[in-house]
Amino acid sequence: MANINDYLIWRGDIPINKYCPFNEVDDLILARFSYLLFDKINLKDAETIESISKKMKNFSNDEFRYNGDKELITNLGNSIRFKDMIVTDFIQNTDKKIEKQFSAITVHISEKELYISYIGTDSTLIGWKEDFNLAFMINIPAQIEGLDYLEKIAKKYPNKKIRIGGHSKGGNVAIYSAVTSSKEIQNRIIKVCNYDGPGFNNIIINKYKNSKILNKITTYLPKESIIGRILEHEEKCEFVESTEKGIYQHDIFSWDVLGTSITRVEKLTNSSDIMYNTVKDWLSNSTMQQRQIFFDNIFEILYSTSANTLGDISNSFIKNIPTLFKSYKDLPENDRNTIIDVSKCFIKAYATNLKENESSKLENFNIKNLKNKIKKSN
Repeated sequence: MANINDYLIWRGDIPINKYCPFNEVDDLILARFSYLLFDKINLKDAETIESISKKMKNFSNDEFRYNGDKELITNLGNSIRFKDMIVTDFIQNTDKKIEKQFSAITVHISEKELYISYIGTDSTLIGWKEDFNLAFMINIPAQIEGLDYLEKIAKKYPNKKIRIGGHSKGGNVAIYSAVTSSKEIQNRIIKVCNYDGPGFNNIIINKYKNSKILNKITTYLPKESIIGRILEHEEKCEFVESTEKGIYQHDIFSWDVLGTSITRVEKLTNSSDIMYNTVKDWLSNSTMQQRQIFFDNIFEILYSTSANTLGDISNSFIKNIPTLFKSYKDLPENDRNTIIDVSKCFIKAYATNLKENESSKLENFNIKNLKNKIKKSN
């Protein structure tokens, strides 16, 4: 199986032209592009991908956010297909006070097209808190800033068609920005791609489900998707092959590509369906207020350790157990009861859906055996 880095090695020497137009693997690569270390090279002015690649070559693999990123920027810088693309308008804005983690960048594919790439969740607690806020907020700050960024880019480059993409929360922001933008901007949009990003609450779905822009939006979900099955999708969804298992399929570098296409599968797995139905039932059986109390307090407990990232929590977990326990005990009794109730609600929903899935598998097995017996008797 091949991934996007293999694709760049295989097809990187072929320019984008009418004989080899921009394809869905190119789109996936540029959606991933926003994760690279633009803040560490202090990117402010317009630069080529080749120039950016040279500036990032001295960073170690450990300094990049994820495995595969250093290889990606190296391959991009060496590729005729991408190296001369101009990169502009990098923005990074993290604000703990309003619980926002946002970053975006624009890649100019040609004189006629540009690509807006929204970053997904990084390792900061603020970034993950904003994700969980989707459980009880109609809009999160990254979505609002995503729309603002799209409007500014559209105004700054008025003669260019627009492609938009993002991975994880970045994909959610990509869709939100497109569906809430003006008709004028929507007419300039070629395509919007969400790569395993969460869906939307019913308020957003009902407001935009009849919008024509939905015809330009595609969500790609790995076959055991978990993150991408959170909340609802009204747009077209494609299911893709991954070399990983479970939550690790969220990693784009595990997605299989063949030629100029992302490899498809017919349907999502039972484990993905179980998690989707669990979250759906959990949302139905808990209130927005309960979920807000739950997540606000859980993250306040984590913040009490002075940790800034998930890595900080993991590396010092044993050491911080007394601090975590004390922070929990210091919460108001009503808040502690809510945390317990919301946790029980989720566990019950998961157990129920797991049991129903096992019953369904047994029923299908029995039906299959019965059909085989009838076939043999005939």
